[in-house]
Amino acid sequence: MGTAPDLRTASWRKSSYSNNDGGVCVEVADNFPGIVPVRDSKDPDGPVLIFPNGSWSAFIASLKKKARM
Repeated sequence: MGTAPDLRTASWRKSSYSNNDGGVCVEVADNFPGIVPVRDSKDPDGPVLIFPNGSWSAFIASLKKKARM
C-alpha cells in the first residue's frame, strides 16, 4: 500500500447534486494527479475515500447513464 497523499492542499468542491439543507453532501478534490479524494462535507475532518481516476470516472459515467434511463 502506498503513502497517503497530503490532503492539506486539497481544493474541495461540493457536488452540484448536493443541497444546502444538510442532506447528501459530497465533496471531491480535483487537484491530485491520478486520484480523486472524496469526503462528506458535513464532516470535513472525517475520513476521506481515495479513488483512482479511472475508477471515479467509471462511477460517474454509470451514474450519468442511469440518470438518462
